[in-house]
Amino acid sequence: MSEQPPATFEESEEDTANDTVEIETETEIETPVSTGASSVIRALEVAGVETCFGVQGGAIMPVYDALYDSSIRHITMAHEQGAAHAADAYGIVSGTPGVCLATSGPGATNLVTGIADASMDSDPMIALTGQVPTAFVGNDAFQETDTTGLTAPITKTNYFATDSDSVGDTVGEAFAVSGTGRPGPTVVDLPKDVTNGQTDREPGKPRTPSTYDPPTEADSEAVEQAARTLERAEKPVILAGGGVIKGEASEELREFATEYDIPVVTTMPALGAFPEDHELAMEMAGMHGTGYANMAVTHCDVMLAVGCRFDDRLTGGVETFAPDAKLLHVDIDPAEISKNIAADVALIGDAGTVLEQLEDEMERAPDIPEWNDQCTTWKAEYPMDYAVPSEASSDDSPTSSRTPQDRPLRPEFVVEAMDEATSDEAIVTTGVGQHQMWACQYWTYRHPRTWVSSHGLGTMGYGLPAAIGAKVAEPEKQVVCFEGDGSFLMTCQELSVAVRENLDITVAVLNNAAVGMVRQWQDAFFEGRHSASQYPWVPAFDKLAEAFGAQGFAVHEYDEVADTIEAAVAYDGPSVIDFHIDPGANVYPMVPSGGDNGQFALSEDQL
Repeated sequence: MSEQPPATFEESEEDTANDTVEIETETEIETPVSTGASSVIRALEVAGVETCFGVQGGAIMPVYDALYDSSIRHITMAHEQGAAHAADAYGIVSGTPGVCLATSGPGATNLVTGIADASMDSDPMIALTGQVPTAFVGNDAFQETDTTGLTAPITKTNYFATDSDSVGDTVGEAFAVSGTGRPGPTVVDLPKDVTNGQTDREPGKPRTPSTYDPPTEADSEAVEQAARTLERAEKPVILAGGGVIKGEASEELREFATEYDIPVVTTMPALGAFPEDHELAMEMAGMHGTGYANMAVTHCDVMLAVGCRFDDRLTGGVETFAPDAKLLHVDIDPAEISKNIAADVALIGDAGTVLEQLEDEMERAPDIPEWNDQCTTWKAEYPMDYAVPSEASSDDSPTSSRTPQDRPLRPEFVVEAMDEATSDEAIVTTGVGQHQMWACQYWTYRHPRTWVSSHGLGTMGYGLPAAIGAKVAEPEKQVVCFEGDGSFLMTCQELSVAVRENLDITVAVLNNAAVGMVRQWQDAFFEGRHSASQYPWVPAFDKLAEAFGAQGFAVHEYDEVADTIEAAVAYDGPSVIDFHIDPGANVYPMVPSGGDNGQFALSEDQL
């Protein structure tokens, strides 16, 4: 929204206690307030911000000058898109809004992809953009762009700062709105005259507007109806969406599922919301979900969906999605209810709170031993194995136990080997493409906030800057980034940042000399016509890493995998492993776009 001042800051806490959410923070205040720019930095300090990511430039320079004396750590990124992705990942991993900064014009427009990514995935993030002086706005001044106009469709809200006295409170409000209720990105556009203007006004704590009132508890009658429906269910499933993690409801989900012995299916953003090594875990559903998850979704009679927006990559054709199920939909955002899939019972509220309401209301568990047996049978019938031809066998039967030395390196084997070599709490980031799907399918996720990827927007190049943001957010945890060669080439310049900051991250490039997912679709749906999807030449990524100052490795054979991963993980700093994988490896299971999840393909000839 343009020209909007912050709301309710002149009111007392007593007057606003029931109308606003005030963010409790603890931080050491250092920046004296003398200008609008210093008020912006003070507002970030009051909000508890410890790190921000950005790129300097003319119109944002006053803010950076104020940042000079602050204890807030600034990570200078190689490109503004990288700054947005790093801030996005920081928010995903920490649960508090990540902060990115950029100048006006191209600085702001370079942030747009990252802002749109955060918007699609409901990630908490605040972007501060420089702007030409107010008097120049609308005159096509040097590096002028209508930043609020550009970002209005891809933010929860945005602000054009108009006053040096109130700009700090505006930043605080933007921070509070970003992380309250359904998270999402916010933008504050900062004209240079506003940040240079004098003020001694101290910004208050981050506070949402009085008009912003996200729901917490679901309607009691709806809870009662949902509980009775679950009790009578013969084939129930819980579908956990990304809102389970955003709402810090993973523990409530585990307690509810295990108390009533209900199988749990996840969406891709919800990986880690429920431990995948649990007997009730059916893992990820959707286009490249497990066969058993898609069978459970297709044949269930009651679906308790929590924090899920039912995007097309999950549902396939909406007319065939869970066709016999009564849908009990839990979401904090009323706009998601019946948007794509009609809900039989709407439970509008905070995910954890509503699950607790349901548990309190349930009088008995559903009687479902046959259903649970069926889900176990589907796991046995559609295991997540992959074909690895061996010297000792001429058949191509699925297996993940053999490691032939004379065959192309399977990407699934690499993912499993990386998983085995790292901690159960290691954080995985990815770009977008086949490598992303293999990382979904063959890594075992046991904890929330350990999976960081681009879901709704599908942004190639997301993985490396996201790994930087994740590592800064959790410096004591291992961070592994899976990238494809095509995806890695889009943001590999951020290696310079990882080296400069001495960030201990391990990048695994699954290199098939192609934009692999496009090539797979061309084989399946375009008669193998590989238009602009294969590379006749790609860089030696191990040498490229060394040119940046990182440690580089190249792997071609199975017997090199374990030792190389061990060396890369042990290296104290950023390392890149260039895995030369089978260029013909494809991602399966696969549900064609708009298809029936219950009719998933296990090979190309089934499409």
